[in-house]
Amino acid sequence: MSPPPRIPPIQCLLAFEAVSRLRSVNLASEELAVTPSAVSHRIRQLESQLGLKLFKRDFSLTADGLAYLGPVRQGLKSLQQVPGRADHVERPVRLRLAVTPTFSRQILLPRLALFRHAYPDIELVMQVSVPLGDQKHDDADLEVRYSLGPLPGMECRRVLSDEVTPVCSPEYLHEFGPFGEFDRAEDIARARLIRSPLDPWNTWFQAHGLLLSEPREGAQFNDVGLVADAAAAGFGVALMRMKLGLMWLDSGRLLRLSPRTVPSPFHHWLCWRPGTLERWECAAFVDWLVRVLA
Repeated sequence: MSPPPRIPPIQCLLAFEAVSRLRSVNLASEELAVTPSAVSHRIRQLESQLGLKLFKRDFSLTADGLAYLGPVRQGLKSLQQVPGRADHVERPVRLRLAVTPTFSRQILLPRLALFRHAYPDIELVMQVSVPLGDQKHDDADLEVRYSLGPLPGMECRRVLSDEVTPVCSPEYLHEFGPFGEFDRAEDIARARLIRSPLDPWNTWFQAHGLLLSEPREGAQFNDVGLVADAAAAGFGVALMRMKLGLMWLDSGRLLRLSPRTVPSPFHHWLCWRPGTLERWECAAFVDWLVRVLA
């Protein structure tokens, strides 16, 4: 029988946890009251013993580092519990996140179990933000915004890009179709177009060389989920984002009218005010979301 894996030295685990939280060898050295070179040595010793690369060049965690951080934090937390002192209850660190509705339901929530497992000490408080809105959530630490580019005065990371294609319900297609591949002006003219400022029809028209104007009539919605629901209810043809609308396609409630997709100029961005990432929980969520959606 092979011997059990050797437990890494406690000073190496403390250095790993501190650097992952503070994203800085110098700050970790100040907290641990050792030199920066000692912190770097302990990290290298831990990586050598584990046979894993835990950090990238900017001190963000690798996938292995992220997976290892949860057990290390749990272990260190257990060691801090002293028998007979159960009166002290450590409160979770609270992270406030503003996020657009359909992104939250279709992209974020199905993956949050991974985040809770990696960071059990972080308590997420989520609130809905309006897509394309100019209003900033002053009480949110991080915001998922939907826009053409980064927001002025904010630090941002692009976390999701998507492609669009025309869709409609099977019933609408049966009653008013066929529409070919929805790439000719005469086919498009026979359809009721569902409008949305989130993805204007001009994106589809230009990609196919069609000199058509943005429709001025028809149902209009400012949420991707509402656009998909309206199309599924027979309101007409919608220009739908593939990643956010996958559920409607997989269920058969919506059908694609074209095999082609066109890149949307709008993206989802994770944004924060300068200085926010000095808080370890905010930096941890940014690193996690960018990595899980890569």
